[in-house]
Amino acid sequence: MPDRIDFNDRMLSLGLARVAEQAAIATVDLVGRGDEKAADQAAVNAMREQLNLLDIKGVVVIGEGERDEAPMLFIGEEVGNGNGPGVDIALDPLEGTTLTAKDMPNALTVIAMGPRGSMLHAPDVYMDKLAIGPGYPEGVVSLDMPPAARIAELAKAKGCEPRDITVCVLERPRHADMIDEIRSTGASIRLITDGDVAGVMHCAEPGQTGIDMYMGTGGAPEGVLAAAALKCMGGQIFGRLLFRNDDEKSRAAKAGIADLDRVYSRDDMVTQDVIFAATGVTSGSLLPGIKREVGYYTTETLLMRSKTGSVRRMTYRNPRQG
Repeated sequence: MPDRIDFNDRMLSLGLARVAEQAAIATVDLVGRGDEKAADQAAVNAMREQLNLLDIKGVVVIGEGERDEAPMLFIGEEVGNGNGPGVDIALDPLEGTTLTAKDMPNALTVIAMGPRGSMLHAPDVYMDKLAIGPGYPEGVVSLDMPPAARIAELAKAKGCEPRDITVCVLERPRHADMIDEIRSTGASIRLITDGDVAGVMHCAEPGQTGIDMYMGTGGAPEGVLAAAALKCMGGQIFGRLLFRNDDEKSRAAKAGIADLDRVYSRDDMVTQDVIFAATGVTSGSLLPGIKREVGYYTTETLLMRSKTGSVRRMTYRNPRQG
């Protein structure tokens, strides 16, 4: 209980923004250079270094993978200087490593923080996801509906025709049938090659992004990060874990998940107020990428608090070192 009382999201939010900013800046010389691993490692190193400067007793609940598979920021790793409140941390030091290596749109550094015990410990498996933006009644769409029915119901709630709905989908062979069904309704599709946290976030700002809905399967950890974003921005997200073998089911059991068929809502995945920060690495619909200027790097960070519903865009002009 004391950890929750001491979680001062207002004071911690600017520190979290700096974590995202520094991770992005660490990748600047690797954008478009074709080396995904080097870009990811640079972001990981910078994010971990900055987290350890914060007055928190943090535990990474959504990270770079299991301990034996990730050199840093693995699930269960403790971060922070140990002098502050206990917090859960969900992060993706570089969401879109391929996007960064190829200098394609929508690569971000992403991190969320909440009181200890506030975030679902999602295992590193697939999740079937469905998300829409704010302003709709609860339950207007669900994972149990076929894709065509989701579009019809959302169009009805929005007061438009299905052809006026745009759905964001991760471009993967496994989504071929779903894509055909979506297109059969007349709706349009925005295909993305990577970055489904950003894909879900697009739903929360349809006026800016042109995206009304996200659907398809992707990583479960990214689903929790996306839920944290929508907790701040508004909107609905639903997720159901998908298991391909017994090993993945054992990961779920290890994470404390007993009901393997449960559908998680946004507030099931993120149960308390959180703060969320994302910095643009490459330019996209949500954020501009890092700008190289003579003597400076300039970044833009989206900093949000679910407690107040505040959404702040911060421009940071940082002198180039060396």
